[in-house]
Amino acid sequence: MEQLFAPWRIEWVTRDGDDDIEGCPFCVLPDRDDDRASRIVARSDHAFVILNNYPYNPGHAMVIPYAHERRYGALDDATLLDHARLKQRTFDAMDRAFDPDGYNVGLNLGGSAAGGSIDDHLHTHVVPRWDGDTNFMPVVSDTTVIVEAVDETFDRLRDAFAAQSDATIPGDDRAVHLSLD
Repeated sequence: MEQLFAPWRIEWVTRDGDDDIEGCPFCVLPDRDDDRASRIVARSDHAFVILNNYPYNPGHAMVIPYAHERRYGALDDATLLDHARLKQRTFDAMDRAFDPDGYNVGLNLGGSAAGGSIDDHLHTHVVPRWDGDTNFMPVVSDTTVIVEAVDETFDRLRDAFAAQSDATIPGDDRAVHLSLD
């Protein structure tokens, strides 16, 4: 078995998708008007947090600088600091929203050799983990079962970012904007 579909995923499966994205999706998605549709839950001055379309666990998100850069060392100091602070705020929001037992955090640097599917725009994966969250499906059939719809995850994580003291929400379908100064 290579795929397992759950009924709540039909909206994702039948969507128009990102076929209209030309170029880097991490550059195009932040410029769209609908953060909910783009799955962007939080923004700062130099980076944003987006849910992974193919999550390893509920809440799997990525912290991505706006700068289109594949090399970590090429980021300027302001972007590096903002990216690091936004990761810190992401941990806080995930603690509030999901109460995980731990996290996996990683960068796929070096293109396809590092396992990334988007290798020309660096991004940091943040995956909440729970004791015992590995079930038999990934072990015996290389299949992951996600137990929460991405829209529900979006609402929970966005609300958790909004609970942070300096967060503002420009509109109902917009991401939370965080001041990280």
